[in-house]
Amino acid sequence: MREDGKLDYLELPAADLPATKAFYGWAFGWTFIDYGPSYAAFDQGLDGGFDADATARTTTPLPVLYAHDLESMRDRVTAAGGVIVKAIYAFPGGRRFHFTDPAGTELAVWSES
Repeated sequence: MREDGKLDYLELPAADLPATKAFYGWAFGWTFIDYGPSYAAFDQGLDGGFDADATARTTTPLPVLYAHDLESMRDRVTAAGGVIVKAIYAFPGGRRFHFTDPAGTELAVWSES
């Protein structure tokens, strides 16, 4: 069962998605589920995905936390000093927002609803 505030997903940038998939597939035996031409998900102990969308991807790994109530978690993040850098938006599988912590690290929080 998913828990609020726990690391649930790791998104990694991939400027060249076919080359990235080939590397991880060859080196570690990873398999992927493609979600369009610019995104491939993996399940290798921790669910995650490679994002090749130049307009949407981050330049560093993006830890993604889970929340049952996305709006409530957004409010908790901002009350604790986090800065929202991408407002809540829908994506295939749910909704999420991005924020930076006091050190400037970008994270995301997602919910299935």
